[in-house]
Amino acid sequence: MKNLKSIALAFVVALSTLSVTAQTKKVDVSKSTINWVGKKVTGEHSGTVAIKSGALVFKKNALTGGTFTVDMTSLTATDLTGEYQGKLNGHLKADDFFGTDKFPTSTLVFKTIAAKGNDVYTVTADLTIKAITKPITFDIAVKGNTATTALKIDRTKYDIKYKSANFFEGLGDKTIYDDFELTVNLKV
Repeated sequence: MKNLKSIALAFVVALSTLSVTAQTKKVDVSKSTINWVGKKVTGEHSGTVAIKSGALVFKKNALTGGTFTVDMTSLTATDLTGEYQGKLNGHLKADDFFGTDKFPTSTLVFKTIAAKGNDVYTVTADLTIKAITKPITFDIAVKGNTATTALKIDRTKYDIKYKSANFFEGLGDKTIYDDFELTVNLKV
């Protein structure tokens, strides 16, 4: 009987070491940034958009999950000032682009994560913009309380086709490229 109790205790101890609980780290939205760049034939525009909320999930210091909500109403150009900045910001928030009155937030939900080594992970996530959800894959580096990534997003997958050469002919130098770039720096 004593031997059976010892075996049972050893089994419980072994199971408890296997079940490591996840640690969720909330993103500090005041210290985290998302910078964007959109390019066209004749140049580019750049700016920022704010994170409304977010969290990264870890098990044994390894990244295992993440969810984010972006405040699309905060979308602003930083390469312009005054009247031109106001016009571009208004157009980006209009239905031609992100339609922020109807779609004030976008979301990103991590689905699969694979470690690449040196604190870098390949993430496949569901990105929702304008109520359209598509998978996206990118690498993210996590060091201490910071996570960084750079990714490209094809805007046309989210019904943002304004001046896309893939949908409109004869645009010439008025063409806006389909991909926009994001540089994300998260503090948790």
